[in-house]
Order: sequence, then structure tokens, then C-alpha cells
Amino acid sequence: MSGGELEVLRRGKKTVGVSNLPQVMVESFLRDHLDIDYVVGKDLKVFCGYFVGLMEERELIVPDNILCNAVGISGCKKCFGCPWFAHCKEIYLVNEQERRNWHQLPRNSYPKPLIFHDGRLAFRPSFLALAMFMWLPLGFTLGIIRILIALTLPFEIAVPLMHFIGIKIRVSKPNNLSTSSSNRKDGKAKRRLYVCNHKTLLDPILVSYGTRSTTLTAVTYSLSRMSEIISPIKTVRLTRHRDQDAELMHKLLSQSDLVVCPEGTTCREPYLLRFSPLFSEISKEVFPVAVNCHISMFYGTTARGLKFLDPLFFPS
Repeated sequence: MSGGELEVLRRGKKTVGVSNLPQVMVESFLRDHLDIDYVVGKDLKVFCGYFVGLMEERELIVPDNILCNAVGISGCKKCFGCPWFAHCKEIYLVNEQERRNWHQLPRNSYPKPLIFHDGRLAFRPSFLALAMFMWLPLGFTLGIIRILIALTLPFEIAVPLMHFIGIKIRVSKPNNLSTSSSNRKDGKAKRRLYVCNHKTLLDPILVSYGTRSTTLTAVTYSLSRMSEIISPIKTVRLTRHRDQDAELMHKLLSQSDLVVCPEGTTCREPYLLRFSPLFSEISKEVFPVAVNCHISMFYGTTARGLKFLDPLFFPS
């Protein structure tokens, strides 16, 4: 959708969305993200409380009070056979040439934030994308090799090998920041608390590679057992009880460097879904870390998928 169409929708007193797709698939999106007042689509047949994928044959009822002095906008000529458009005072068709001249709507112009938080594919699914299935055997093999390199080899060897087989890690840090922990007055090492954003499952591991810290510990909320087993750094589960978690983090920080993701959940989009300020009570000195990942094939995180496959999908 272009900015011009969105502006027209905002000027209307009442807006109606008409789609050939099942209404249950499009209604929530149109209402929540485009502020559509009334959504019309096809009904799916239901058997024992489950959709069976077949369409119901029903006639669309057109309320006269909604389509009084209405203006229709469509992208295809089939709209002339739709009973809804028969009540429109004016109809505007958007042709292919006009679509090519559209400019992508800026993210800050969305009526509401649009967050894609699920699914594995990092590219648009098309017919040519079926070639992905040819990549799967090689991708999973490559993913296992990358995991073995991270688990068995030291930083000095693992980083160049990772770069050679496709995982490129770039670190930018202040010149006055050393990679080794400083000492306190009592002679003990002063541990560091790293706080980073949460793009992927491997954010704490990337922090360990960037800081070259061999004693780094990551605190987690809902990490799968498989991810904990194959993690090259130590992981400790939090309980989501504030007092217990604060005591645990104090104890861990006294033993080693600590990395925490206060968002608590991964998010691919530039939005903050949740935030816990507990880390600010653990240490007076906090080292913020910004992590940015570029994915070309598969996302390493998903909201409703199998969590134990995350460490395999990310390096594939």
C-alpha cells in the first residue's frame, strides 16, 4: 500500500475492506493495522470446531447505511462484479504502471507498529524459492560444522574459520575499552556486566566472541535444553522472581563476567516488546552492547516453532 492510499483511508468516515481471502485470515490485520471499520471476506467451513479449508457459499449482504456515498478503490477489474462496488458512487482502479511508481510506506507512517515475530524464512516465498529445498541438506551439514567449530576451537582459530565458511563477525568498540577485566582494591578481578539487545538466540555468544571473554556467563529466560547443552558459554536460567533473580545475578557477577538481555524475548523488528530494568540494580557499571544480525536464508528464532531447532537454523 502506498502513502496516498493510506491517506485516503484516513479521510473516510467509515472504511470497508473487501477480500477474496477468508475473513478470519484478514480481518484482524485490517482492523488492527489499517484501522478498517468493516471487513468482508469469505467464510470457511467448520467441522467440530476446526476449519477444513473449504469456502462457504453465501450471499454478501450490503448494509445501505455503510455504503451511502461510498468511494471504491481496487487493484483489479473483477471488482465490477462485486455487489459491494455496485453501490459505490465512484470507483478508482490502480493499474500496474501506477504500482511501479509507488514508494514503500515508511515504517514511521504505519498506523500501528507491524512486527513479524514468527516463521523461519528470511526471504519472500515465491516459486523460485522452492530451490531452498535443494539447499537444506547442505545447509544443515554446514550448520553442524559451524556448531562444532564454535564448541571445540578457541576464539583465535574459530573466528577466522567462521569467516571463511560464511559467518562474518565485526566488532566496533571504544579505543579505551580493554578486553580484560580490571582489578579492584582488594586485588580481585572486577567483573563486567554486559547488557545487549536481543535479536537472535546467539546474542550472548556473539558478545563473548566480540569481547574475547572466556569466563562469560549468560542468564536466560526460556532457552531450550538443546541450546543449553551445545552452548559454548555457560548459561543460567532465571526464575522470573525479582528477588531470586537479583540474588542469582549478584552471585554470578562475583564469579565471572555476565551478559544479560533485558528484553527477555527476541525481536527481529526495531521494536521493544518487553523490558526488565533489573540489571541496573546489579552493578553500578554497565557495558551496553548493540548487536545487529543480517540473515539471508533462515531465521534462528520463531515464536511458535520448535525451539530446539533454533541453533541449527541460525548457522544454516
